[in-house]
Amino acid sequence: MPCVSQFFGIAIYMHFNDHKPPHFHAEYGGNEALYEIETLRIYAGTLPRRAHNLVIEWADLHRYELAENWQRARRGLPLTEIEPLE
Repeated sequence: MPCVSQFFGIAIYMHFNDHKPPHFHAEYGGNEALYEIETLRIYAGTLPRRAHNLVIEWADLHRYELAENWQRARRGLPLTEIEPLE
């Protein structure tokens, strides 16, 4: 599962040929949550509130790149790194 970004101890991953809906995985401190790219809604797992808020802020800035990486992953193409939150 390739890591596409890391910031403040949070790692963002995407699987190749993953199930729908289009989503990404966020891991922080042993917790994991899956976020829908279109709505940024968590549909599985949990993160601490502060980490969750940082993920939402980052994903809102990079929704287009996340969607592009989802399409690349579905086609088995290498994923591109996405700029971290600063």
